[in-house]
Amino acid sequence: MGLILNILIYLYLSAGVWSIQNPWLPCQFTDEHVFTNNEGHTETRLIHREAMLQFGQKEDAPVNPNAITLLITGSKLDLRRYVEGVEEEQLECELRRYSTEGIYVRWPVMGALEYNRWFLCTLRHSRGLFTVTGFLRHPSDQPPPGEQDYRKWPPIPDKEVLTTTVAMAIKTKTPSVKAGLMSQQKLHCQFDVDHKGANITVEWHWQHRGERNKLFSYTSRTGHTQGSGVGLKALATGDATYTLPLSKMSSEGTYICSVSVNPLFGSVDINLHIEEPPRVSLNVGPTFSLQEGQEQKVVCEANSYYPLDVEIVWYEQDPAASGQRVGAPLPKVLDNILLSSHKHNQDRTYSLSAFFYLKASLRQSGKQFTCSVSHHSLKVPIKKSFILNVEEPGSWMFNIVLGLIVILLVILFVMLRYLHLVRKRAVEKKPY
Repeated sequence: MGLILNILIYLYLSAGVWSIQNPWLPCQFTDEHVFTNNEGHTETRLIHREAMLQFGQKEDAPVNPNAITLLITGSKLDLRRYVEGVEEEQLECELRRYSTEGIYVRWPVMGALEYNRWFLCTLRHSRGLFTVTGFLRHPSDQPPPGEQDYRKWPPIPDKEVLTTTVAMAIKTKTPSVKAGLMSQQKLHCQFDVDHKGANITVEWHWQHRGERNKLFSYTSRTGHTQGSGVGLKALATGDATYTLPLSKMSSEGTYICSVSVNPLFGSVDINLHIEEPPRVSLNVGPTFSLQEGQEQKVVCEANSYYPLDVEIVWYEQDPAASGQRVGAPLPKVLDNILLSSHKHNQDRTYSLSAFFYLKASLRQSGKQFTCSVSHHSLKVPIKKSFILNVEEPGSWMFNIVLGLIVILLVILFVMLRYLHLVRKRAVEKKPY
């Protein structure tokens, strides 16, 4: 009977789109066991437990009675509106305890008890479209165990139901950003608190390879602002979006939007990656002529790209086959390709060339040679092509002779016309 009940619960929980109408979401509760090892050092063991995020009223029965349930009752904030319309299988839900590090403040809402136990709920889109973090408040009449409360977490039984409300939420719709050089980017960050008049501090930091800089800070109590990039009018509505100036290589890194309301501190990370697509060129024109047996160095250059990794492939095919999608023979990949060393440009982009020595033969006449360049910044490769025209040595000689004859005829025509004009003028000037 228990097995059947678990199967029915699983089927019930794994269907549909999660929205305001759906009152539950399966989560992973990452619990912590902090202890001192034999050498006197503090260690933390993570324990992954089955949990359920459930929305409803006090005394509601748990949807899954076999899991830890964090029952979220009504408040000003509703986490579901941040992810409305998203399919449940696209959501990743994680629950954790939250330590206030010894700071104990009575949360200023109606009916709040003196003490609270705090939990973090993080909702992520599986394809990286957003990250939402909510602070869940579980009222308690028991004082915390001490300054380092994480050392003495109260145990939570497997089937425990914890009634909570959402006290604060922070979200970004840009957890990962790809930016080209000299482009302007908006790094999204929004927040909300369940009561008015909260003393809110908003900060933006940038960090990369051990370096960390403050970009912006604002405190609502004093109105003091440091730095720029965030609109103060937007801040009043909970919009802390940061406008990044024209991006440079030095702009790459992690941008951290943090919001603090004593005793809570929440943040979202936004990773900005610089990606500059290559500029591709060939050292020959769209149609290239060679005499049979003649050799020519053909170069494909990929310039000013970032990051470093790029792939350049040369291949040969019939021009008629290049436009066919079905039944066309596969292009022949050239294996005699040589690569230059990577060139590091002044703007910290890279350049690379792939070349080969083409010895013309009549069987290659009319063939299309294509250079294909792939890079992280490109959805599809950039392709540059030329068609080879190979002529026999005799035809070249004939063309040269023909050209010389045409030139001589033109010269002769001009000279005869000139002599004719000279004789005509001489006759006109002769006295009778």
